[in-house]
Amino acid sequence: MSKKVLMLAGDFVEDYEIMVPYQALLAVGVEVDVVCPDKKKGDTIATAIHDFVGFQTYVELRGHNFVINKTFTDVKVEDYDGLYVCGGRAPEYIRLNKLVLDFTKHFFNTNKPVAAICHGIQILTAAQVIQGRKLTAYPAVGPEVTLAGGTYVDIAADQAVVDGNLVTSPAWPGHPAILKEFYKLLGVKIG
Repeated sequence: MSKKVLMLAGDFVEDYEIMVPYQALLAVGVEVDVVCPDKKKGDTIATAIHDFVGFQTYVELRGHNFVINKTFTDVKVEDYDGLYVCGGRAPEYIRLNKLVLDFTKHFFNTNKPVAAICHGIQILTAAQVIQGRKLTAYPAVGPEVTLAGGTYVDIAADQAVVDGNLVTSPAWPGHPAILKEFYKLLGVKIG
């Protein structure tokens, strides 16, 4: 039985943080619907590449275009087995959309698997779903985790934290760790 995942994104989502999990989930037979508020199937979103080149924080470079494959207003969250929340700049503004928050709350209320990476955790904090949970995020989002009632776990960028149905990682170097745990939560078995 194939699994189906809803992926939340928007303009200037981090390039690796949408491309890698999208392709990695497809590669193991998971159906992935990528949505963005105010976008429909066939529309594109711009991605951004976050890179560390000697400044105190990352620089943001223009990445690829990503084609949305599901119309946002056509989403029926009950049709999905899991939620994947991408990082980058997109979470800071798509979290202002009430439906994004409602979608997110559904996955927590039904205890379905949720993966969130980097700044994607900003959607979880805005949805008020992390009270009492242990999770990680990009370090600059750590204070938001604490303010939202979660316990921020400071780990290396290539690691992940699992708390029940939730798996989080600080940044794209953590793709192997977050995806491995998300596959387990989804019940996906490989080879």
